[in-house]
Amino acid sequence: MKSFLLKTVFVLMAINLNAQSKLKKDIASIKQMCGCFEVTFEFSETFIYSKDSLYQPSKNKTDRGLEWAQLVVDEKDRITIQHILQVGDSSDPYIVKHWRQDWLYQNQEFYYYDGDNNWKYVKLPKQDVKGQWTQKVFQVDDSPRYEGSSSWVHIDGKSYWENYTDAPLPRRERTIRSDYNVLNRGNRHEIKEIGWVHDQNNKKIVRSENKDLVIAMEKGYNTYRRVEDEKCSAASNWWKENNEKWELVRLKWDEVFSRNRQLSLKSQVDDKPLFMYLFTDDYNDKNTIESIIDTFVK
Repeated sequence: MKSFLLKTVFVLMAINLNAQSKLKKDIASIKQMCGCFEVTFEFSETFIYSKDSLYQPSKNKTDRGLEWAQLVVDEKDRITIQHILQVGDSSDPYIVKHWRQDWLYQNQEFYYYDGDNNWKYVKLPKQDVKGQWTQKVFQVDDSPRYEGSSSWVHIDGKSYWENYTDAPLPRRERTIRSDYNVLNRGNRHEIKEIGWVHDQNNKKIVRSENKDLVIAMEKGYNTYRRVEDEKCSAASNWWKENNEKWELVRLKWDEVFSRNRQLSLKSQVDDKPLFMYLFTDDYNDKNTIESIIDTFVK
């Protein structure tokens, strides 16, 4: 009996040590996405399923730039990375606050996109997310885009995380397409020697009350090639000058998300999207920021 108990204790200790080692690898992989990167964004519509004889696929699209990925929050169960795009002449670059990603360990609360600027609030049981990381992706104005939960995988020298989830149309499509309303994103983030890649297999979906209709497939392949941090100094300095404002924005959105109910947002107020307000100096303090965000929440 004593021997059995000792064996049980050793097994439990081994399992616990293995879990701790796995968690450290997860965190290290996520943080590998921070730093300065030469980025190539590539998208191509692949298979077309639309029955419309006049259907026009999106043209192949390739964009390049420098991107600074700033570590904003570094906690044991939460990591926040803010992406800042640096484009144009290196002597006088143009800075764009880009997307943001939050990684939450064993998170149970989700806002799943359901089309037409609506997100469903869902709380999952603990056992459904055990050992998993949620990636929450946000727009340039820190409003929600999409999120999903999966495990990081470390095997055969590879470290990757992959998930399928619904999302609104990205800006590259939203300005030219109105024939579908949901992009089901197949996201794979894989850490590489050169940096990391965001590999996508996406479905363009027309969602109605009763069914989903897939009209096309899309391949996305975004390559983040690590370069010296000094190349992103303009983006890094911009964040140092503006991070306090955007902390206020994040805090307001956190309050909205804490309501734990379906979220519906207006796409425009007075013919302008939210980012066009927040990207100006007219909205720099707590009161003006909270007020303008409230006008977009239905």
